[in-house]
Amino acid sequence: MDQVMLRPLVEGPSAWIGADLAKRPEEWTYQLASAQVAEIDAAVAGVRDRDIAEIRRADFPLPTLGPALDRLRDEVLNGRGFVLLRGLPVEGRPIAESAAAYWGIGTYFGNARSQNAKGHVLGHVRDLGLSSKDPNVRIYQTTERQNFHTDSCDIVALLCLKTAKSGGLSSLTSSMSIYNAMATRHPDLVWRLFQPMPTDRRGEVPEGRRPWFETPVYNEHQGLLSAIYAPHYVRSSQRFPEAPRLSAEDIAALDCFDRLAEDAALRLDMEFRPGDMQFVHNHTVLHDRTAFEDWPEPERKRHLLRLWLAASGARALPPAYAERYGSVEIGNRGGIICKGTRLHAPLEAV
Repeated sequence: MDQVMLRPLVEGPSAWIGADLAKRPEEWTYQLASAQVAEIDAAVAGVRDRDIAEIRRADFPLPTLGPALDRLRDEVLNGRGFVLLRGLPVEGRPIAESAAAYWGIGTYFGNARSQNAKGHVLGHVRDLGLSSKDPNVRIYQTTERQNFHTDSCDIVALLCLKTAKSGGLSSLTSSMSIYNAMATRHPDLVWRLFQPMPTDRRGEVPEGRRPWFETPVYNEHQGLLSAIYAPHYVRSSQRFPEAPRLSAEDIAALDCFDRLAEDAALRLDMEFRPGDMQFVHNHTVLHDRTAFEDWPEPERKRHLLRLWLAASGARALPPAYAERYGSVEIGNRGGIICKGTRLHAPLEAV
C-alpha cells in the first residue's frame, strides 16, 4: 500500500484537463483536406471487391495522409490519448464505401479485434431496442447513457454515420487526471483501485474462463500507469456468488472515481458530425456517451461504426490484462473470443 501511495502524480500530455482542451479544439481536431479525401476514395476503389475484414494497411495506400495518420497514432498512444478526424464524406454514400474507408484508415492505427462473442471486427453502435437491465446486454445496444469506461483493446475508434434527434454527445476524461485528483484529494481511497476487482463478462465468456474476471482499475507497469474500467460490469459481477464481494471501501473508491470522471472540469464533451472519426487510447482515456432520443424513422437513426484496435508500438501491459485481453502481446491482444466465434465485418447492426 505504501508503494502505491507514494506513486508520483502523472505528468505530461496524457494528464489533460477537459475544461482547458475545450477552449482549444484545434489541438485535438484534424480536418481532412480535399486531396486527402481523394486519396481515400482512390484507396477504396482499389479494394472495392475485397472482404473488408481482409484489408490490410498495404492494401490501402495513402501517400500523403498516411504519414499524418502515423503522427496522429503516436499522439494517441504516447501523447494526449485521443484525436478527432473530421471530414470523411459519408452522407448519401453506400455504407460499404464508408466502412471500407474507415477500415482502411483504421489499419494505420492498428489491427482490428473482435468486439463481441459473434466475432464482429466492425461494430455497429446503434439502438437495438434493448435494456442494460438484461445482464447479457451491452449498453452500446441501447439509448442509455454509457458511463465512463474503457474497452478491451489498445485503441477504440468511432465513425459517425448518422446523429440522433437529440443527445448522444461523446465525452472523454483522462484516467491519468482522475488518478492525480484522487491521489491529491482522496489518498485514503485511491490505493484500493490498485487491488484486483471482479468484473462481469456480460455473458461473453471465453472457453475455459469464469463468467467474471479480476483486475485492478489502475495498473503500474514499466513506469507507466494504465487504467481498465467498466463501472456497470464491476458492480454486476456481484450477481455471481463465487465472485469476490465488493467492500464498502471498494464502493467508496469506485464512486469517487466515477464522480471525478464526470466532473465538468475534468471531462471533455464533443458533438459528432457525420464523417467524424474519433480514436481513443483506452489505457489513459475513458469514454462515455450521453443518453439520446432517436429518430422514429429507421433510416435516420443514430448510427456509428466502431473498431477495436491492437496497435503496434503500444505500451507494455502487465500480466493481469491477459485475463481480459487474452494476451498482452503487443499488436496481438484485446478483443473477445469465445467458443465458436468467427471473425467477420458485418455491414448491418445485428
